[in-house]
Amino acid sequence: MGRTPLVVSIAVLALLTACGPPSPPVIAARSHPPSQSPSAAASVAAPVQAGFVDLDEVAPDIVQDIRYHSDHNFVGRPIDGYLQPKCVLTQRAAQALAQAQNSVRGKGFSLKVYDCYRPLRAGEDFKRWAASPGDDAMKAEFYPGLSKASVFADGYVSNGRSAHSRGSTVDLTLVALPVPAQRPFVKGEPLTPCTAPAGQRFPDNSIDMGTGYDCFDSRSHTLDARATAPARQNRLLLRQLMSDAGFRNNPSEWWHYSLNDEPFPQDYFDFPITGAASPPKR
Repeated sequence: MGRTPLVVSIAVLALLTACGPPSPPVIAARSHPPSQSPSAAASVAAPVQAGFVDLDEVAPDIVQDIRYHSDHNFVGRPIDGYLQPKCVLTQRAAQALAQAQNSVRGKGFSLKVYDCYRPLRAGEDFKRWAASPGDDAMKAEFYPGLSKASVFADGYVSNGRSAHSRGSTVDLTLVALPVPAQRPFVKGEPLTPCTAPAGQRFPDNSIDMGTGYDCFDSRSHTLDARATAPARQNRLLLRQLMSDAGFRNNPSEWWHYSLNDEPFPQDYFDFPITGAASPPKR
């Protein structure tokens, strides 16, 4: 009887060895606690996820125009997970963005953010939208030359996990100082293609970047040769300022930047964007 534990231990070790080495860890999708449903989590103004911060707490002078909390985006309605129009980022990314803002202000501009951290559930919402063939109310502005299927196939919208869900990617532009007023988008208003000249498309208070934000067209490529000289110069200025602050550009989207030294390079989060709304910044 005294040998039984040893026999059992040897048998268990043999079984584990036969099963091979353990599988690599699965990329984490950080979300609401297991005991709390998504709807319950969304109904509570919970504090920001550990390691993340409200951008207003770090750089309150950066202009915010959070499009996925509004009707003015390629879907045409608020996106799942955007319960407040707030920019949330990892602490490291927010501090780097504050550094960029200091440099930008020295040149007579301010940064303006359109999207920051994006919950994973937003990507699922995008996929549900893609599966609704007749739901193309915003096509005339955001993807006038593409089908909905091409929006995903060409990489303009992630069909899986977006870098935004890691918390260190931001969509942004430059606005002149003092910040010009910007009228609100009115749902149902006539739409103009995002590729139209600056004086014809929606009157965003951004300086001219050659296209509107979230314009799913090759003209949005940062170095697209069709950009006018002023628009190209503005894109290169934004890229230089962001590069100096430690961000890299997605060359297919002039507005898209990710922190080089991001703290969660393999983690994708899903907590909703909650909390008290910031005063509108236009």
